[in-house]
Amino acid sequence: MLDWQSAQEDGGEALTQRVSRDRLQVVSSKVSVWTRLLRIWTYRALLLSLVRKELSVKYKNSILGFAWSMLNPALTLIVYYVVFQLVLKNGIPQFAIFLLCGLVIWNFFSTALSGATTSVVANAGIVKKVSFPREVLPLASVGSSLVFFFLQVIVLVIALIIARDLPAFTYLPLIVPALVDLVLLAAAFSVFLSAVNVYFRDTQHLLEIVLMAWFWGTPVVYAYQTIAVPLAHRHIGWIYLLNPVTAVVLTFQRALYAKVSPVLATGSVMKILPGNSPVWYLAQLAIVFVVSCVLLVIALAIFGRMEGNFAEEL
Repeated sequence: MLDWQSAQEDGGEALTQRVSRDRLQVVSSKVSVWTRLLRIWTYRALLLSLVRKELSVKYKNSILGFAWSMLNPALTLIVYYVVFQLVLKNGIPQFAIFLLCGLVIWNFFSTALSGATTSVVANAGIVKKVSFPREVLPLASVGSSLVFFFLQVIVLVIALIIARDLPAFTYLPLIVPALVDLVLLAAAFSVFLSAVNVYFRDTQHLLEIVLMAWFWGTPVVYAYQTIAVPLAHRHIGWIYLLNPVTAVVLTFQRALYAKVSPVLATGSVMKILPGNSPVWYLAQLAIVFVVSCVLLVIALAIFGRMEGNFAEEL
């Protein structure tokens, strides 16, 4: 396995010599996407090393370490429970759990994209000296964000146990394809943004604004039916599902939150999630899967086109 940390410390010479002994890689835009995928698989040890490096750097010299990744969503859960259920009396039952089901998805997606966008620029010294598939840099950000995602899911599971809320067991298997879709989607955007940011450094700042708008366009802090029902009356309900993250969030909420149209204390029924069968949810995830794969292929192709001048731009 390549010692990435030591390579950074000595300016990349050690890693250059190690990789040079293994194989010679020619940076060319004519390399096919399939070949790039094979190279990424060949350098999977380096990818794992980068993921470990990002995880260790994030909480270096921290006493609690990875516990901070669990304390953050736990504190968010407590705050939203007090504010929206005890003080403001939010209409959504168990709103804190509803929120966390969508928030763990969004935290992974936004953290992966934010870290990946600056990954190539942040490792400029290595990129200019070492021959390796540069795509592993943004993919490492996706990998480290996935580790933090699982830590936050632990908090969600603990919250479900404390609240004594049972998941919808029929929908639980859908979590696996939903997570696959999310990782592929994050990988596609990460690879693309990391390349664009090398040439246009405003990309990392623009992304913050885009993610803020994207967040409010995703049913994380409000019920999906709040927006979908009025749109459906206008026969344009499909517009809301154009956001690929929406299908993933809905799947997690349907499987773990599991309240579709609960009866409130007033006797009224509140529509929160689509009451469709697992087949409908699976169909939405299948569409997102195809779109994510296409976007990833396009992102790798664009990355290959831009990669040739990385050294000059950095």
